[in-house]
Amino acid sequence: MMTTTKKVETDRDEQLPRQLAIRNWVILCALLILSLLWHSKAVTLGVLAGGLTAIIGFYWLHHALVKTLQNPTSFAARGFKHSYFVRLGALAATLVVLIVVLKVNPLGLAVGLSTVILNILWVAIERSMFTRRP
Repeated sequence: MMTTTKKVETDRDEQLPRQLAIRNWVILCALLILSLLWHSKAVTLGVLAGGLTAIIGFYWLHHALVKTLQNPTSFAARGFKHSYFVRLGALAATLVVLIVVLKVNPLGLAVGLSTVILNILWVAIERSMFTRRP
C-alpha cells in the first residue's frame, strides 16, 4: 500500500513539468479572454506579450535545469549560472523593448507576466489540498 502511494506520487511529480507547460497556455488563454472585457487592444496585447515572455522564460529555465541535472558536474553548474545571467539580461532587454519601444500597456504586461506565477500557485494549492498525509 505504501509503495503504491509513493509510486503514484512519483508519477505525479514526473508529470509536473508537462502539466505546468500545458497549464501555462491555459492560464494565458484565460487571461487573454478576460482582457477582452476591457475592450482595449493595448491591454490585450500587453497580456499576450507578458504571457509569452513568461512562458518562454519558463521553457528556457526548464531546459537549463534539465541540461544541468543530466550532467551534474561543476562545469554544468557554472554553465547554469552563466545561462541564468544571460536569461536575466534577455528578460530585461525584452521588457525594455516592450515598455519603451513598443509602448505595451504596463498593467496588461504585468498580468501576462504573472501567468507562470499563477500556475505555480495553482499547483501549490492543489497539492496542499489533495495530497494525503501519513
